[in-house]
Amino acid sequence: MPDLQWLSLFPEEMAEEVKRRGYPAFRAKQLFSWLHKGADFDGMSNLPKDMLADLAKDTIAQPAVITHRQVSQADGTQKYLYTFPDGNAVEGVLMRYKHGLTLCISTQVGCKMGCAFCASTLDGCIRNLSAGEMLGEVLAVNRELQGEAVHNIVLMGSGEPLDNYEQVVRFLRLISHPNGLNISPRRVSLSTCGIVDKMHLLAQEKLPVTLSVSLHAPDDATRLRIMPIAKAWPMDKLMEACRAWVEMTGRRIVFEYALIDGVNSEGHQAKKLSQLLRGLQCHVNLIPLNDVKERDLKGVSRQKAEAFLKELENNHISATIRREMGSDIQGACGQLRRRVLKLPSGEGQG
Repeated sequence: MPDLQWLSLFPEEMAEEVKRRGYPAFRAKQLFSWLHKGADFDGMSNLPKDMLADLAKDTIAQPAVITHRQVSQADGTQKYLYTFPDGNAVEGVLMRYKHGLTLCISTQVGCKMGCAFCASTLDGCIRNLSAGEMLGEVLAVNRELQGEAVHNIVLMGSGEPLDNYEQVVRFLRLISHPNGLNISPRRVSLSTCGIVDKMHLLAQEKLPVTLSVSLHAPDDATRLRIMPIAKAWPMDKLMEACRAWVEMTGRRIVFEYALIDGVNSEGHQAKKLSQLLRGLQCHVNLIPLNDVKERDLKGVSRQKAEAFLKELENNHISATIRREMGSDIQGACGQLRRRVLKLPSGEGQG
């Protein structure tokens, strides 16, 4: 893969690189605009052909290419497999809502967090994605849409965004650049398993993203069974970071909670979760778990999920059961990639 990825650069950085190559700095603004429209070098009509030929010799304009796609017959959800120049691949999922198109993207190839309910972590983390590669995932889908465009972004595909902190923050600033896609951070959700020190750092970035915390348990003992991160960052430290986030940003926390039969889904655990979250500006997103064959984990019935929800609501905790989308195309992250690359099958939440 080329060392330089144009999509990872801000206009001023692009100007320096353009000048280094012997071209006028003003060409960088044109280049930035074309790249963020999803153009390849041969489609940039107002740039000199000799310059474009020079750039194409040793750099790639659009690093993410959609090589496989699936479309749900049930709700129109689309699942993509992106392949990068080095042969690595990640997944993305496009969901249609009344408020617009939401794209879930990946931030790493694989994941090292080891959560028991997720397919993306089964083979560990191969490498981080660059900011340009993440941006490339969005642009590749915009090219597919032909006239439509992604409105909202969710960093909840493969990988732990805060384990790739610098590139993820760079991506957030690039995606919101006024000369680029200009997608407000308010329309971006970032999901973390709870890397507490990076949560504190992110709160100081003044990026008004929606922070989603994969909680999945009401106490340390239960969380340790399914999430290794709980050993490094116990519940008291995690909740301290969540309260600091709300205080510093003024934005509520969303807690993701996958209901796992026999692990975290009983009535007394709903009560304990209510006590844990009492007084915190938050919302709980209850997730129907996809069965995980490798870990012998199973989801709960709709009836049991609704009973858990009712207990939270009775204790004045805002909560909903997440609408299942793309179930007929294995919408959870990690599944398409494993099938295409002929890895052992796994089903996870992403």
